[in-house]
Amino acid sequence: MITSRAFAGRRYAVLGLARSGLATVEALIASGAGVTAWDDREGARDDAMALGADIGDPLEIDLVGFAGVVVSPGVPLNRHPIAAHAKDAHVPVIGDIELFAEARGELPPHKVVGITGTNGKSTVTALVAHMLESAGIPALMGGNIGLPILSRDPLPEHGVYVLELSSYQIDLAHSLACDIAVLTNISPDHLDRYDGFAGYAASKARLFSLQHRDQVAIVAVDDDPSKMIAGRINHRLHRVSAKDIDPPDQARWPALQGPHNAQNAVCAIAVCRVLGLDDEQIERGLATYTSLPHRMELVGEADGVRWYNDSKATNAASAAPALAAFPPAPDQRIHWIAGGQAKGDGLAACRPWFGHVKRAYLIGEAMEDFATEIGDAIAVERSGDMATAVKQAAAAARPGDIVLLSPACASFDQYKDYEQRGDAFRTLVQALGI
Repeated sequence: MITSRAFAGRRYAVLGLARSGLATVEALIASGAGVTAWDDREGARDDAMALGADIGDPLEIDLVGFAGVVVSPGVPLNRHPIAAHAKDAHVPVIGDIELFAEARGELPPHKVVGITGTNGKSTVTALVAHMLESAGIPALMGGNIGLPILSRDPLPEHGVYVLELSSYQIDLAHSLACDIAVLTNISPDHLDRYDGFAGYAASKARLFSLQHRDQVAIVAVDDDPSKMIAGRINHRLHRVSAKDIDPPDQARWPALQGPHNAQNAVCAIAVCRVLGLDDEQIERGLATYTSLPHRMELVGEADGVRWYNDSKATNAASAAPALAAFPPAPDQRIHWIAGGQAKGDGLAACRPWFGHVKRAYLIGEAMEDFATEIGDAIAVERSGDMATAVKQAAAAARPGDIVLLSPACASFDQYKDYEQRGDAFRTLVQALGI
């Protein structure tokens, strides 16, 4: 695990004891810190106590003298009382990424790449890590992807930590100066946590304000909000665009098809060029990359029909590129499974690609609203649930067709998270005998 003498003799409160919370407790205690931990779940409190933590609700104890309150990114600071309680005690509210930043001084010489954006940040993170590893450079993914960063063993000299960073994680970081910071794109999301879209965009932009002047910013300028952020960066800036990728080149990268993956690829290429990879190393990494689960993941193919799991598309802006990735042809049309818990942005971002869709199979809370919004533009089935949608799509699809789960919605009406939704889709597809 990653530890630091900087934490020794200090006391921290840890609120939220899921994977990253427990990893934080363990790393702090191993570093010689005192920890008071809390979670509403008794089992999680027992796990923290077994690691050596005291148990106490940070809202009910005197925080004066604490070095920080470490909260899960899922804690809504704009509504949760811990923010005011900590402020009254003059104690910073931080996340595990901030602790990692504070521990960097004791790690072997390394680089940190921080990747944020509304969509694509997971793919860019995984792609950069893969490209580095395929070039023989030690790399480790962390942040909003994979295992908690503090639970990982430090990299050897000249390794690269590749961090996917949500806006929540950026909000909780105060000293994270990324050697390379990347913005993939911005569209409305998580607006319940911010003062409108401007507040959300400012959270993303803050990643660059934490950098030093000799560090590198990479911004994909395919959308206007990202262009605006790029225009305010006054240190080393690389502007990139999906248009920088030649279609014949992209055709050589099996897991990186579609316009959204052109943007993902150009961001990853820019990072790897800054880190010193040559053209041959970059091409090898792009050609051998395999998709992350739930992100345009090919989960089956039978009778000429391909089934894709894009459950990570939790808003219309992230579903639209999946629809765009399969232009209509005489023997290729999309059977689109969509719906769930709508985020309020409707399907406007998907509308330009409705012509790619042969039939839509709608599920979840958004079913009726989506059916109304689609109108006569696409043939619609009100499937209601995933099992029915898969059954109906299997009956209707013909050789060459695509069955695409790209919900344009959150999953919480019917599933714990987008991963459980994608797993359910995969299981149903495999039950078809594919």
